[in-house]
Amino acid sequence: MKNELSPFLEVCNVSNAYITRPWGFFGKKEIKPVLDKVNLEIQKGEIFGLVGESGCGKTTLAKCVLGLIEYSGEIKISQSSLNSQRGSRRRLRLERALRVQAVFQDPGASLNPVKNIGWILEEPLRAHGLGSRAERQIKVDAMLDLVGLDSSYKQRKPSELSSGQKQRVSIAAALVLEPGLLVADEPVSALDVSVGAQILNLFRELNERLSLTILFISHNLELVHYLCDRIAVMENGRITNQTSASSVS
Repeated sequence: MKNELSPFLEVCNVSNAYITRPWGFFGKKEIKPVLDKVNLEIQKGEIFGLVGESGCGKTTLAKCVLGLIEYSGEIKISQSSLNSQRGSRRRLRLERALRVQAVFQDPGASLNPVKNIGWILEEPLRAHGLGSRAERQIKVDAMLDLVGLDSSYKQRKPSELSSGQKQRVSIAAALVLEPGLLVADEPVSALDVSVGAQILNLFRELNERLSLTILFISHNLELVHYLCDRIAVMENGRITNQTSASSVS
């Protein structure tokens, strides 16, 4: 485990609630608390596992870190707040994307089905105005190589790939902007066991090669024990326990 003087990711008293209408559109609104003052610290270069049953708030916390939903409290990366500051939402969203990216459960749903892999991997670089076209192509080739694919995959579309190859492309797309933090939300639950094991090993290799900080979310304690440095257990929107993976039997 890597140690730093200050945490790389800090989640400070983060709470979230959904508004529902259980009796339909004209029914009375009800507020359903999901996260209850969650506090979490992850060190630079650490693979941190967040485990819990479905509905406990794991994915909601991931969405808060990614800035996909509103929350109360504060989230920091490298002691710099990710909370909305003055400026346009688009600019804030672009700035956040340079620091934290996600890998989701279903790789097929996260890839544009009508574009080829080269276009998909180059798009984040175009959106941020990074590099010339030739430089972006070099970057795309490097990302494919990083996740164990070759440059021939640039011409393929997601429908031509296996589920494991799609997830490798999703990981490459998440890393193309070189974020410091990767949020992996159930990234192997849709894969078969052998392919899932390969993806877990890929996460470990990326962590070692890039000093990448990873928040790995799963309902499977065995997976997080295998991959992660430390583990937190979430129940009913709260962190109930934190421990090193080595201490989990």
